[in-house]
Amino acid sequence: MKLPVALPLLALTLSLAACGGSETTPAPAPTPAPSTAICPQTTGTAAVGSASVAPLSVSGPVNADWSAPHVPGRVLVVGTGGLSAQRAVSALSAVQTQAVVPGLTLAVTPAGESDQAFANRLENTGLKVQPDYLYRKLAAVVNDPGYPGNNGFQGISQDYLPRIRADQAWLFLTACGKTPAGALTAVLDSGADASHEDLQGRLLPGAAFVGTTAATVDEDGHGTATAGLIGAATNNAKGLAGVTWTGQNVLPVKVLNSVGEGSTTTLVKGVNYAVSQNAKVINMSLGLTVAGGTDPALDSALTEAAKSAVLVAAAGNTATEGVYYPASHPKVIAVGAVGASDGVLACYSGRPNTQYPRALDIVAPGGAGNCAGATYAQQLLVLAPMNQGKYASGAGTSFAAPLVSGVASLMRAANPNLTAEQARTLLLASVNRANGLPLLDANAAVRAATQ
Repeated sequence: MKLPVALPLLALTLSLAACGGSETTPAPAPTPAPSTAICPQTTGTAAVGSASVAPLSVSGPVNADWSAPHVPGRVLVVGTGGLSAQRAVSALSAVQTQAVVPGLTLAVTPAGESDQAFANRLENTGLKVQPDYLYRKLAAVVNDPGYPGNNGFQGISQDYLPRIRADQAWLFLTACGKTPAGALTAVLDSGADASHEDLQGRLLPGAAFVGTTAATVDEDGHGTATAGLIGAATNNAKGLAGVTWTGQNVLPVKVLNSVGEGSTTTLVKGVNYAVSQNAKVINMSLGLTVAGGTDPALDSALTEAAKSAVLVAAAGNTATEGVYYPASHPKVIAVGAVGASDGVLACYSGRPNTQYPRALDIVAPGGAGNCAGATYAQQLLVLAPMNQGKYASGAGTSFAAPLVSGVASLMRAANPNLTAEQARTLLLASVNRANGLPLLDANAAVRAATQ
């Protein structure tokens, strides 16, 4: 019996010139502060003289922007909002508070309640409430050339990172005293090039279940591209920024050969290996259409793996053939792709049809591909093996899926107590539907994971 072939979902790849530059040691992210809280925050201990300072007061309504960066787990009460002192004390009696300066009180958000919901509840008593906004220096978050604001790299900017609010998620984690690094994430693909300048210190040895070379050698290039979107070293002044900043937490698992093909056998071995290594997230940018929509052997392996790992798969690059397997597996997050617009599926993106009705769970930027009106600048910047020029442009649901995996990885690292099912549920419940589609929202997902 002929085994089904798993095809890598790489729609478009154009080689770019190698980038030069001197070696730069990545700047370390802040060291996590020891605390029993998931997101510990302090207001500082320096005394503030207030004898000659009038109490703060705000005239008119408070127009709070809860989507803006702000310190999680607390709100600010300005003055008493016209309430008598007695009524104000009564409204805040059941919550933990701290005086900041006269007329400004910090109120700690109760467990299980969002900051905005807490603020709304206090406002209903007549108090004036706002976020404790988070300010930062006016400089690029990271110095990788491809990161937006750094002039782009070979004509492409990683505009997809702010589109999925990855920058806000990084800022939030830093404010929590946490490194924006990911949990152990397995990339089932064609391997990943450990010699790549943008993957230094990011890859574990992994394992190869096809071919004659190690998992850290990529003869096809697809695996290096997907691994890089999750784990390209960030803030190293090279190439592009990965969704997860730093740390040796990307596990390459070679299940596709030098022409990007693998079998049920190699995939089952790869899934089981990832589970045995305690992978918290498994990315599968591969798939096929198969009669009945399932592969029984792989089906069983995935069902078992979902008990401990968040499973993510690309939906496919053929808009007329439904959602590919394994994305169509009920325990796998099926990822579709948007191109230049967040509200429209890319022309190539897999989607449900009559024969394969499985719906997409989430969408993420995958590059414009060859859709009508697409430009070179609208493709995604990805890594390529060193023998293929270091960097390339590409498009496909193969590249949307690792963005979702990267966010799931951030979530499970920020809160190691989350189960795989909890992380999956929170991730999908945190999507941004402003433009109609369930767009990946890294900031909302990470915040939900740490509440």
